[in-house]
Amino acid sequence: MRQLYAFFTFLLLTISVLGSETALAANPQLLFETNHGNFVVELYPDKAPKTVANFIEYVNAGFYKDTIFHRVINRFMIQGGGFTADMVEKETRAPIVNEAGNGLLNEIGTLAMARTANPNSATAQFFINLENNQFLNYQSPDPELIGYCVFGRVLKGMDVVREIASSPTGSSGPYTDVPKSKIVIQQVKVVTKP
Repeated sequence: MRQLYAFFTFLLLTISVLGSETALAANPQLLFETNHGNFVVELYPDKAPKTVANFIEYVNAGFYKDTIFHRVINRFMIQGGGFTADMVEKETRAPIVNEAGNGLLNEIGTLAMARTANPNSATAQFFINLENNQFLNYQSPDPELIGYCVFGRVLKGMDVVREIASSPTGSSGPYTDVPKSKIVIQQVKVVTKP
């Protein structure tokens, strides 16, 4: 009887430890609430630790609240996280190092950092790939070939992303591919933590 009790105690402890390790190993997930519907993104801190930490810092600060998807190109990507609804660019923190050489690819549904021609210029803007955009992938450390850092993937709500992608676009001042009807990110919040 004691052996049976000891076995069940050991079994319960093992399940408890394995369960807590699984919880600790879980990747953070973010809920994007937009005026076109919601979607959930999983981030990969093991592959892009600085990028994920930077993004979550912006999320926790409420930076993305009431920003818009300001650049939408169907069958390519949707880009957001930097402009208010009246197309004023928000002030950001210092840029982060480009972690594009992490093995992740710019495939359908992946989340990547937007940047300028300077490979280490990413701050808060991001994009979601609508196709397998191989030309955006890391090829070498050469600034022309370093690519764009993927740091997450859409887990749920890709239909919402595709609906956003189908929005009619035009020009707004110097900017092109701007949705004619505002696509507002009402808020982004962490729904699970590592």
